[in-house]
Amino acid sequence: MSSQSETRGQGRAVLLLIAGIPLTMMLAASWLWYFVVEGDLNLVGAIGTANNGTLISPPREAQKVVFADDAGRPFRWDDLEPRWTLVVASAGPTCDSVCERRLWFTRQIHIALGREFNRVRRVFVADQSSGSVSMVSPTTKPEGWPAGFESGTVLEYLSQGHSGLVALDTTPVIFAGLFSELSLQSPAPSGGGWYLVDPAGWVMMHFPDDLGYKAVIADLKFLLKNSGG
Repeated sequence: MSSQSETRGQGRAVLLLIAGIPLTMMLAASWLWYFVVEGDLNLVGAIGTANNGTLISPPREAQKVVFADDAGRPFRWDDLEPRWTLVVASAGPTCDSVCERRLWFTRQIHIALGREFNRVRRVFVADQSSGSVSMVSPTTKPEGWPAGFESGTVLEYLSQGHSGLVALDTTPVIFAGLFSELSLQSPAPSGGGWYLVDPAGWVMMHFPDDLGYKAVIADLKFLLKNSGG
């Protein structure tokens, strides 16, 4: 009888231990991100990275921002499944050849991640309604330009040439807060690039346009390898 009681007690202890693991992980994650937001902890610096992109410190909060989706409906970053996200941000009424190049480049980077492809997504963010942003058609079509597309809105271009990409809109003020390096509202924009947002919804790295393919892949693969998200 005593042996049976001890066995049952041990079984309950094991069950409690197993049940407590997720709770412990959630508490640890909350504690960790509190210090990241407060600027007391550089998470990427702590685990190390190739660091070819520029770390944004402190990271900028996107998860509570109310964007608009491609139909104009309110949309929060939290509505997306948690993933690492490559963000092409576009300010102004047109997506020009530089904007198009960023879309193409991030698509190639995404594909090159291979088996890690599904841990990453791409998002396009405009500082106005994407339905009113014009896609500039170059005289000589670049690699990957959708066949038959001559002119139209950026939404029409994305639907034909960038399947799976999420298009979101915001205001110039919110855009400036998240992507100050590109914003037309910023007094001294740094003149280009795109961004990496972590699975928790923090804008945490900026990649300039002149950064090479291999350098970006090195950063992304290191982060994916050393993170659970």
